[in-house]
Amino acid sequence: MPKNYFDERIAKGYEAKWPEIFEPAVVDSAVSFLADLAGSGSALELGIGTGRIALPLSGRGVRVHGIELSPAMVAVLQAKPGADKIAVTIGDFATTRVEGSFKLAYLVRNTITNLTTQDAQVECFRNVAAHLKPGGCFVIEVYIPELQRLPPGETIHAFTVTPTHLGFEEYDVATQIAFSHHYWVVDGQLETFSAPFRYVWPSELDLMARLAGMTLRERWGSWTREPFTSDSRNHVSVWEKRTEHSDK
Repeated sequence: MPKNYFDERIAKGYEAKWPEIFEPAVVDSAVSFLADLAGSGSALELGIGTGRIALPLSGRGVRVHGIELSPAMVAVLQAKPGADKIAVTIGDFATTRVEGSFKLAYLVRNTITNLTTQDAQVECFRNVAAHLKPGGCFVIEVYIPELQRLPPGETIHAFTVTPTHLGFEEYDVATQIAFSHHYWVVDGQLETFSAPFRYVWPSELDLMARLAGMTLRERWGSWTREPFTSDSRNHVSVWEKRTEHSDK
């Protein structure tokens, strides 16, 4: 079982600490993308958190089931309007099984990197494949490691610098781990958060998908289907579970 870094302190202040990801334009583009793929089917969110995406997706008529490691994050979700329509299972989303089969499974906002070993990430793809209906899709939103943009010899990248929030990653290329550090000023007090994340390249994810019986269907630079290029800082990738008649 991976370590749970998202305790009650982080859960209760999640929206206040990362307000940019709750902007309506950010949420709406992701929800529209996912709703199109789900259609009339159901969806499984891995790392459902406080329901930032699941609640509005459910509001679009998509049946959503979530898996979440942090009970504190789930408690915040369940206190929100509409949460009664969403089932949540507490557990490690790389291995936890839930009942039913799904048209769509998804991981947003770099959540795949919460799994800090390659083995765990591979197991996540296999777990998703076991939940998907043939022809169903798995969507991941994740950043592209900034290593190629760093000056020679540098291993630290600052991704947020504001008067109230400093965030930077410390890359360990030997282990493929990025240690993420956050410093906030909240009501005149300093709050900190640090955790390890395993960064992963698009080609590596494609191989994990193939091992699990899925193939790449599309890849974009954003939820608004901006083309994915060598300059993209993020990607939204969609893999499709092969049917019995698909080429192996």
